[in-house]
Amino acid sequence: MDKLTCPVCSHHCRLEEGAVGRCRGRQNQDGRIVSLNYGKLTALALDPIEKKPLFHYHPGSMILSLGSYGCSMSCPFCQNYSIAQASDSIHYEIYQPEEICRIARRCQSRGNIGIAFTYNEFLISYEYVRDTASLSHEAGMKNVLVTNGLAELPILEEILPFIDAMNIDLKAFRPELYKKMGGDLDMVMAFISRAVRDCHVELTSLIVPGMNDLPEDMDREAAWIASLCRDYNKDIPLHISRYFPRYKMKEPPTDLKLMKELQAIAANHLPHVYLGNV
Repeated sequence: MDKLTCPVCSHHCRLEEGAVGRCRGRQNQDGRIVSLNYGKLTALALDPIEKKPLFHYHPGSMILSLGSYGCSMSCPFCQNYSIAQASDSIHYEIYQPEEICRIARRCQSRGNIGIAFTYNEFLISYEYVRDTASLSHEAGMKNVLVTNGLAELPILEEILPFIDAMNIDLKAFRPELYKKMGGDLDMVMAFISRAVRDCHVELTSLIVPGMNDLPEDMDREAAWIASLCRDYNKDIPLHISRYFPRYKMKEPPTDLKLMKELQAIAANHLPHVYLGNV
């Protein structure tokens, strides 16, 4: 049987029957590329929305946060590597979209406004996002996506009508760095540009020592974000997050003085720049 090409991200994995993509969440089953981790949740928690992080979208509210497993990138500093870099062998429980929406409604008495797809990369199971978020909207709730933005625009278009807010990682502002992490800067920039048009967007840049911590890179990144703000008449907050040793990287945490310097550089272009993990 011929190999099939997965349409989701920049890797476009060519999969034989039964083969699983590098994200560990998509598989060729009976001549179709399907979501292997559909409804398989490794985490379920009621979080403050500020943890996503979203500071300018319903501040003070709570949101039911879901995690599955797998990711389209392979960052050596992954902060959630125990699930993001895991495969189908990890412990999970299956929750269909209808069940998640029932749980979300029950949590409304505790301040819950909806559902957040977070903790791992949910774009690799975008079908679950689409199905769950559409039901959530029908019930009058909000939907949040926390993502690396590594997806083709047709994938984004499938879920965008049901997503109210996103926090998108902008991991670096040089293509060669994205390539080292298994990503594609141009794809992520196109994803951000399209998302900004139709939903609330905040961006996060995790600053890793010796990797993406150059002041000139932050200046170019913030200038580009500011251009989007002007083009779409939108306010796009930027969260500059502090790295801590995780997964394959053992370097000390990002220097706080450097974090503040990068914040000041970004603030030359943007009105809302926040430091995270400090």
